[in-house]
Amino acid sequence: MFYNPTDSGAVELTEVNFEQIMSGHELVMINFYADWCRFSNLLRPIYDDAADAIAKEFPDGKAILAKVDCDQQPALQSKFQITKYPTLKLMRNGKLIKKEFRGHRSVEAFTEFIKKQLEDPIKDFKNVSDIQLTELDQTSVIGYFDSRDQPEYQIYRRVVTTMQQHKCQFYAGFGESARNNETGETPTIIARSYNDGQVVDEQTVNRSKLSDFDQLFGWMIALCSRLIREITFENAEELTEEGLPFLILFYKDGDRESIKKFTDVIQKELTSEQEKITFLTADGNKFAHPLHHLGKGEDDLPVIAIDSFKHMYLFPKFEDIQIEGKLKSFIMDLYSGKLHREFHYGPDSDKGKEEQPTKPPESTFKKLAPSKNRYTLLKDEL
Repeated sequence: MFYNPTDSGAVELTEVNFEQIMSGHELVMINFYADWCRFSNLLRPIYDDAADAIAKEFPDGKAILAKVDCDQQPALQSKFQITKYPTLKLMRNGKLIKKEFRGHRSVEAFTEFIKKQLEDPIKDFKNVSDIQLTELDQTSVIGYFDSRDQPEYQIYRRVVTTMQQHKCQFYAGFGESARNNETGETPTIIARSYNDGQVVDEQTVNRSKLSDFDQLFGWMIALCSRLIREITFENAEELTEEGLPFLILFYKDGDRESIKKFTDVIQKELTSEQEKITFLTADGNKFAHPLHHLGKGEDDLPVIAIDSFKHMYLFPKFEDIQIEGKLKSFIMDLYSGKLHREFHYGPDSDKGKEEQPTKPPESTFKKLAPSKNRYTLLKDEL
């Protein structure tokens, strides 16, 4: 465990100590700041006081507040794609949680937020009949252990607390109640998926995964993650604040078939990209304005596009997602800059063609992002 050498205020992170600190604490909030930024300086004393409050609340170091001077640590700034100051991000068990802190910036608000994050998401049970689903399409993940001190339970808890945007409910039973499970073995973890309240699938984790965080985390992500989310006007600000480009399917109301095709391709080809891009579906009638910017309307649905928060790029033909690798190539072209380049100067293959600069449609979803009145942009954006 790492302690701030001054014993007060937020822990200063550097390239040298970053991994050590991440591995020593379950929850780390990071303030990415710059000394020249007025908003960073306004936040500094509040954040340092909050760090002291969190240290008193969790003397075991379970949670800490940390900070990064981005002018002094450009590698960390680049790693987390920081484009405004101050930016507050959350790390859980060494993994970045997409959701940023969006609450009131006070000592009390920071403290309550951290305490809320550390609430145990695993419900205890004494009998399997105690397990109740709140949603008909939920998946229940049930862990059976000898005791809370069992290493396999500690790994299970670490995995569950690291999960985000999931569709699972998590349970744990201990001792005699656990040993009465259908396998007759402890430790073990069983997952049941439901549709309309009926069990449609049941899986028991391979015992070798129980003692390996990465393997169990991978199994749970495949089982529980919400790989594709629906964007609404209510959650748009939160989604934009994650800072990842959008790959969006605009669909016509009631068109479940297109959503299924889109989902199938992403699950088959693009799960490895979920840390770099956000997969979304959007009701084309409700989000007619972005479609208009793309030169499309209701009669053109379904439509797929990328919004990079600078420009929007249209996937040429929805049916082409059935061609293996076509949608992934579209995303790779975003990463490489090819989409931007070709929108400005035409296809790369048109050698000798006189370059005629054009302007791709501007991002419309960036307008749904949080107000910039609480941030200072990077120097090269001023």
